[in-house]
Amino acid sequence: MEDSIAQPFACVCCGNSKCTPVFTAKDYTVSQQSFTLLECGNCKFRFTGNAPDIAQIGKYYAAESYISHTNTNKGLINQLYHWVRSYTLGAKRRLIIRNSKMEQGDLLDVGAGTGFFVEEMTKAGWRVTGLEPDDQARSRAMDRAGIQLESTEKLWELTPASFDVITLWHVLEHVHDLSGYLRQFHHLLRPNGLLIIAVPNYQSQDAAHYQAYWAAYDVPRHLYHFSPLSMNFLLNSHQYQLPILQPMWFDAFYVSMLSEKYKTGKDHPLLGAFVGLLSNLKALFNRNKASSLIYITRPV
Repeated sequence: MEDSIAQPFACVCCGNSKCTPVFTAKDYTVSQQSFTLLECGNCKFRFTGNAPDIAQIGKYYAAESYISHTNTNKGLINQLYHWVRSYTLGAKRRLIIRNSKMEQGDLLDVGAGTGFFVEEMTKAGWRVTGLEPDDQARSRAMDRAGIQLESTEKLWELTPASFDVITLWHVLEHVHDLSGYLRQFHHLLRPNGLLIIAVPNYQSQDAAHYQAYWAAYDVPRHLYHFSPLSMNFLLNSHQYQLPILQPMWFDAFYVSMLSEKYKTGKDHPLLGAFVGLLSNLKALFNRNKASSLIYITRPV
């Protein structure tokens, strides 16, 4: 079954109404459905056509292989993910301390999954509020480490100007109401507060190599697909500063190995790792080509 969009659409990043189909991508995780990706002709923002609404999207996360919710270590690729997680958690903590210039503070993590980052920052002395929409993921966080996560609906009940840092690690691409979230972050951040957003970059070398098989399209769970240009448009239109960019180097390997499996139907970790290495080498000279990017910004 192929889902496509026929109705007029105004780009949420720049307001342009001319959006054209790029190609169809398949949901390899749950439904095996195909969804058409469309692209804004102005800012190059992409979105998943006829993506499920909030009431229907939940069933597309109902898979043991969806690691952010289940924490599964089945399969070679997920095992590799677990092996590097301890390092990347520390790297995220150091990035926050370095850019916020604070050793401790108040942090909001939106889309906390099973709570590993919340746990990392709590151990470092930060006061952390974690929000997660999936009730099973919240339960796993409590069972695993005694971490109390709140439903994402709590976002609209939090006290204004109560956080020094807000983080979204591969979360914004899942959010139906982009504008609403970015406006609310304005209210919740203290003066000179920091907003940190990590998202896949479809203009990376590995995305260009795998095209519709690129695992980070992850339709329909990923509603939106960002390029650095479109993210700059989005942040600027919601009164955030021009962001600092930081590549997520390990993502190129993980995404490429998974993409190789989607493309061939088999695990080819060495080939996938080689594609990821080439992608990272290109990103060394141009950060806009990294497989995933962290955008570090502040409200104007």
